[in-house]
Amino acid sequence: MIIVMQFGAPQEQIDSVCAVIKERGFEPLVMPGEDRMAIGVPASLSPDDRIFLEAAIGSLEGVSKVTQTSSPYKLASIEFHRSRTSVQAKSATVGPGSFSVMAGPCSVESYDQFKKAAEVVKKSGASILRGGAFKPRTSPYSFQGLQEEGLKIIKQVGDEMGLATVSEVMSADMVTLVGEYVDILQIGARSMQNFPLLIEAGKSGKPVFLKRGPSATIDEFLLAAEYVLSQGNPNVILCERGVMPLDRSYTRNTLDLAAVPVLKEHSHLPVIVDPSHGTGVARYVVPMAKAAMVAGADGVMVEMHPDPKHALSDGSQALDVSGFERLMSDLKALAPAAGTRL
Repeated sequence: MIIVMQFGAPQEQIDSVCAVIKERGFEPLVMPGEDRMAIGVPASLSPDDRIFLEAAIGSLEGVSKVTQTSSPYKLASIEFHRSRTSVQAKSATVGPGSFSVMAGPCSVESYDQFKKAAEVVKKSGASILRGGAFKPRTSPYSFQGLQEEGLKIIKQVGDEMGLATVSEVMSADMVTLVGEYVDILQIGARSMQNFPLLIEAGKSGKPVFLKRGPSATIDEFLLAAEYVLSQGNPNVILCERGVMPLDRSYTRNTLDLAAVPVLKEHSHLPVIVDPSHGTGVARYVVPMAKAAMVAGADGVMVEMHPDPKHALSDGSQALDVSGFERLMSDLKALAPAAGTRL
């Protein structure tokens, strides 16, 4: 943290700033300049120290501005954790060196439907099976998922196929229930700043798949991950799934692929891209998934349904069997040029 004093700030104002810093247990570093004074605070500040000092010092007389010189998210930062994180779930590994594909229907509708999807997922070479049991929908009249029955189907099919599974948990009190049935807890975009949920997911020790909120900044996204990490759970996977679009006439969201290299530059956590929610249009999913691979993502999550026309939710953005097989074929062909492997 750097505190820049106003031009000509007298010594007593500088001393006041130093006194606040010392009261918090830090030794200020006074840095004289040609026309104004700056005061540095050690970079090893906790989030609480950072918030307190910024508020306390920013209101003092003679202070021009307070700037942060290091990220507010310590545990998620590449500065804190120099090696890239890999997250293990059953036999699947998400992280550097390989490109993971998570696939399956938006909603689990029946055992037969989910088993058919899982068979395609496994045959095509994807490593993680996705499916929704609890579905947060904009309308209360839309299909809300099979709930615990859906979780039981996810576990049964995942065990039968030998695939790791991921499904969304919507509230803190549901973490234990969902965690009994699935290998990876998904925290959806609407829940990215549901802090009690993030804390409970962190306490569970289960791998957490965290989706970026539609209006969330990169810092807000990484601070959400910090909540999980702060509970002693290192197994966090970040997911870019699109931000609010300027024009909904063409896509459901705007897929922010620039977020991939940005996140990789600032964080050690693996980054997955969701082109299904990022576009909302099935025919755009394959090109955007390939773009995600080239951008340096560690994998993609895509929606695939055996019969999208009759899907109970999000059929318009789901790949059918042939579309998913084409995606996997294209990704395998592209992987060597992108410096990765499936």
